[in-house]
Amino acid sequence: MSTARKTVSVLFCDVTGSTALGEELDPESLREVIQRYFTEMRLVIERHGGTVEKFIGDAVMSVFGVPQIHEDDALRAVRAAIDMQSALDALNVDIERGWGIRIQARIGVNTGEVLAADPASGQSFVSGDAVNVAARLEQAAEPGEILLGEPTYRLVRVAVVAEPLEPLAVKGKAEPLPAYRLVVVEPGAEILPRRFDSPLVGRANELAAIRAAFEEAVRGSACRLVTVIGHAGVGKSRLTHEIVTSLGDRARVLRGRCLPYGEGITFWPVAEALREAIGLDEATSPEDAEAKIAAILPSGQDRVVVDRLAAILGVGGTAGPIQESFWAIRKGFEALATERPLALVFDDIQWAEPTFLDLVQYLGTFASGHPMLLLCLARPELLETRPDWGEMSAVIRLDPLGSEESERLVGNLLGEWSGPEEVGRQIVDGAGGNPLFIEEMLRMLVDDGALAREDGRWVARGDLSRIGPPETVHAVIAARLDRLDPAERHVLQCASVVGELFWWGAVADLSAEAQATGVGRSLQTLVRKDLIRPDPSTFAGEDAFRFGHLLIRDVAYESLPKKVRADLHARFASWVERRSGERAAEYEEIVGYHAERAHGYLAELGPMDERGAALAALAAERLASAGLRSFYLGDMPSAANLLSRAVALLRDQDPRQLELLQSLAVALAYVGRFEEADAVFERAIEGGRAIGDRRIELRAATRYRFTWMLRSPEARHADALAEMERAIAAFEELGDDTGLAEAFRLVGIVRLWAGRCDDALHSWERGVEHASRAGDRRLDIEIRHWMGLALAEGSTPAGEAIHRIEALLRDHEEDPTLRSHISRYQAELEAMGGRFAEARALLDEGTEVARQLGLIMDLGAGNGLRATLPSFRGICKRRRRRFGEASRTSSPSATSVIR
Repeated sequence: MSTARKTVSVLFCDVTGSTALGEELDPESLREVIQRYFTEMRLVIERHGGTVEKFIGDAVMSVFGVPQIHEDDALRAVRAAIDMQSALDALNVDIERGWGIRIQARIGVNTGEVLAADPASGQSFVSGDAVNVAARLEQAAEPGEILLGEPTYRLVRVAVVAEPLEPLAVKGKAEPLPAYRLVVVEPGAEILPRRFDSPLVGRANELAAIRAAFEEAVRGSACRLVTVIGHAGVGKSRLTHEIVTSLGDRARVLRGRCLPYGEGITFWPVAEALREAIGLDEATSPEDAEAKIAAILPSGQDRVVVDRLAAILGVGGTAGPIQESFWAIRKGFEALATERPLALVFDDIQWAEPTFLDLVQYLGTFASGHPMLLLCLARPELLETRPDWGEMSAVIRLDPLGSEESERLVGNLLGEWSGPEEVGRQIVDGAGGNPLFIEEMLRMLVDDGALAREDGRWVARGDLSRIGPPETVHAVIAARLDRLDPAERHVLQCASVVGELFWWGAVADLSAEAQATGVGRSLQTLVRKDLIRPDPSTFAGEDAFRFGHLLIRDVAYESLPKKVRADLHARFASWVERRSGERAAEYEEIVGYHAERAHGYLAELGPMDERGAALAALAAERLASAGLRSFYLGDMPSAANLLSRAVALLRDQDPRQLELLQSLAVALAYVGRFEEADAVFERAIEGGRAIGDRRIELRAATRYRFTWMLRSPEARHADALAEMERAIAAFEELGDDTGLAEAFRLVGIVRLWAGRCDDALHSWERGVEHASRAGDRRLDIEIRHWMGLALAEGSTPAGEAIHRIEALLRDHEEDPTLRSHISRYQAELEAMGGRFAEARALLDEGTEVARQLGLIMDLGAGNGLRATLPSFRGICKRRRRRFGEASRTSSPSATSVIR
């Protein structure tokens, strides 16, 4: 096992009062007592699937989840803790008899992410804060107590009774630790219980197939073997519940579950079913047990059957050859099917011992003369260990639910719901059609107080915008991935760095050289295991794949150490640059993202070296380029995101950073984040002043001052024009065409506010000249926005205004924001001319563009115009509107002035 990040459960157990014991006992006697204690504790830990990392003095540290993760590691650790206390009670009987003392222990259990190495290394193999917290919990426990950390409790809370404690103030922690005192672990409890109280969704075909198998068994007095296969949580148990319920009194139903670990578990499911059938409990004596066994068998049944079944049940008897055990089990079940059909359900047979699987196939072949449905539930791993299983059994595969079915399930589980509709959609999207994941997401929201019952209805409490996977779901997926072949897991991890969609060539490039040739084979295996699926490719000649569920990608990615993540992100950025060729601009954001991630992880891990600095420069360059492209296309939400990330990667007062800060401030203001925009403008002004760049300082100050005037009730037109005229003089002195274009744009806006549309148009015509001379396409397009507004609202005759507005759009049709605005202005002119159908069509076009770009203010303006269209009837000759001080708040495009 290589080093990996894992979520594990850590258990610390410490003998209390060991100093006093040292005073009472001879050193040799104390050593023998402690060694016996260690031996007993190790046996319990290993019986539950844990690994002892080390003995420290008189303390034991063990880990559940190394070398292999299990979905129930937290529950295993908690069960081990209970059994360790019981084992210590039994051990104390001998210790007290031999040395006249008793020892007590205290235990702490915590779950969390660690960096895990190979236990075979002989060194400490887990490290991380989760280990420290487990130790602190153990130290805070009283003798005989078991304390659980909050992450552990959240994972096992459906299976235990535990009392919350006052948060613990412990060494090394700034905030008190939540903790719970374990009282009891419910026998047979599962970490992932299913709800059966809501109607079954979908699965009609599967239900019909199982019912048909039962009817065949009844008609033919024969055994029918059916296996339902599906991933954890997809609905095997729910389907079985529906079948069993529908059978009613027509069949005797017996159940048995295969255990993932334990001693003597080969025939455990058979023993469970037989105990239920004959009414056996722990108080039944061996003699009574054998009598109960004999009572279900036909008169004169061979004594060997009773003897072998008693041995399987652990109540006496003699174990014989395996063939005799199989024969006895068959006779027992056939006898139980004499009075009425028998439905025998064996769950989780993917964990069964090979001998038990042989037994199931034996029963399906040789059981006869009595109606019997043998229904097995398994995960797809069964077919990996038994690829021929389908030859002996009818196999029903359960696929994830569709979107509509998932939505119905959410509705069934919530019932009356008063919250936002997007909550249900987020859950459906996040669950990927897995019913258990839907249930667990809802349970998490309820447990966290985000959903609450009020007057018989579920209502939202607090922020539901971030609905993530519960710890239980994460544990299920992590356990599944941990069981993969190392080569398959490595390929999946490399793919996770690329993203939800990835390419064969990229994964091969990221894989270790020795494994690269096997990448194709591993990818095909992962497809067969439903972890990934083929997907259309954006790269010619590259096969593409997509993760079967986004959570699979997330869990695979989280298992990588951060140092490895950094290396793989950097290598993938390089692969994209090499592979994109002439389409490099199209992939700039992807390259920037992965270089940014690589730099971020290196920054977290230690001092920045030359490689980290180079990655920061690459990320800044690509993100800035992608951000400016979004900016010029009018996609301001995207521009704000990309430019802010580029700025963060550059040194303060770097001229490139100061240039980007101005575009970032404009983008932030355009999407309504005015306070952030002001702070960025101030940063650009101060930076320009600090490096002596008057041009940067003046541009930023001009824009900043104008945004203040836009929002301030104290601003006046005359003051604004005076400030802009001074700015124009300064830009002319600097020979700054971009600055002049910007200043003339703002002068035109102020003149428009003052009702001087013709003067405004003249200012903008000069602004377009300077923008063209500077090669600033963004400013050119922005000024055209305002010219369109003046033409629509000013005194220009309607026919002439329409032609001039159409000319503004010519050669700029690809700019979506300009299209959105121009369509609205054209719609207003058409409405004033009485052409309402044309007006609505143009308005619909502009509104759709605004919706796709997330331009909230433009959407509002479009909706406002739509509402006023009817008022244009009867006043079509009215062509001029006044622009006074009130226009500044009512103008539908007022928020775009800061562009």
